[in-house]
Amino acid sequence: MAALAWLLIPLFAVVGAAIWGSWVQRNKTIGDVAELAGYARFRDAMERAHPIAPDSAPFRPVPEAAPAES
Repeated sequence: MAALAWLLIPLFAVVGAAIWGSWVQRNKTIGDVAELAGYARFRDAMERAHPIAPDSAPFRPVPEAAPAES
């Protein structure tokens, strides 16, 4: 009976390798078209020149009002 248990280990390894191999060879081109189009839009947006706003002064926080005394 122990010999049969030892024969199950390679059997499980073969089944696991077959599952992994079929998963690796799956068709991965389905999402590539959308991803490449998104990357092209991103690249176009990065190449465009963005105008500098005339009000480009650094942000200065507004001081908080003092609490009213009653």
